Amino acid sequence: MARPVTLFTGQWADLPIDHMVKLTSQFGYDGIELACWGDHFEVDKAMSDDSYCTQKRALLEANGLQCLAISAHLVGQAVCDVIDERHKQILPDYVWGDGDPAGVNARAIEELKQTARAAQRFGVDVVNGFTGSSIWHLLYSFPPVSEKMVEDGFKLFAERFNPILDVFGECGVKFALEVHPTEIAFDIYTAQRALEALGNREEFGFNFDPSHLIWQGIDPVEFIRAFPDRIYHVHIKDAIQTLNGKSGILSSHLNFGDPRRGWDFRSPGRGGVNFEEIIRALNVANYQGPLSIEWEDSGMNREFGAAEACSFTKRMDFSPSDRAFDAAFDE
Repeated sequence: MARPVTLFTGQWADLPIDHMVKLTSQFGYDGIELACWGDHFEVDKAMSDDSYCTQKRALLEANGLQCLAISAHLVGQAVCDVIDERHKQILPDYVWGDGDPAGVNARAIEELKQTARAAQRFGVDVVNGFTGSSIWHLLYSFPPVSEKMVEDGFKLFAERFNPILDVFGECGVKFALEVHPTEIAFDIYTAQRALEALGNREEFGFNFDPSHLIWQGIDPVEFIRAFPDRIYHVHIKDAIQTLNGKSGILSSHLNFGDPRRGWDFRSPGRGGVNFEEIIRALNVANYQGPLSIEWEDSGMNREFGAAEACSFTKRMDFSPSDRAFDAAFDE
């Protein structure tokens, strides 16, 4: 059976949810992955208004959509990050508060706990998100970075996330980190180290997104093979390297969409990701969850792109065989 194809609303939070669900249905999607910002899924309202989740479900069902995950990337970023003025623009006012860094970290931790409780109320068992990182700025080891500094970063991550994951466990919800630059885990080795820092507890796994791996030179299929039992959710998102002898992989402080960048995101099927091999690897891993399109392409109209991406994803998905191709010779 084909996996449900859903649309992540993180890049559409400028649209009111009533309009967003209608568009998602018109594009041909089976479901929607609601971002916990804008008015798409509001954690505070889900916890304070007993009718909120019921009304949200009714809205989705009226448009023929299911929801299998919600996403808390923005508040998750503030859990482990060194807080600065950038975070004010991505956080709810009640999490930002007075902007005191320690207070922002603490409020973000409590908000992520509440997100697990809200997910339970809403009837989903996966929350996708970020963790932030206190050591991302140490990536290039100069001035020289000691192993203790890196280890302290993973210890801080475990110290802040274990209490969050305790609540996730109580609620029967899993947290799926989108492995991504600026997070505690941004590639295969750091993902393994993050799991180890948490004692490999089952509440913590990954939202697999190949677009953040391919431009780093990492084969996304190898990530699936490394963590077959920890792929809790999948984002379908593409990217491409555009290195031309002038551009660099660190992107030169040029924003997305600038043609001078060394890499950029592309609409699914229009970049460098080999989705054929990803589907085969997901089949081997027995992943049966949604394929959720996170649509980002600065060079394309988003409504055109989202509709095309839905058709592309449904066309390229397939179930594994239930028999060997030469099994007829055994009959």
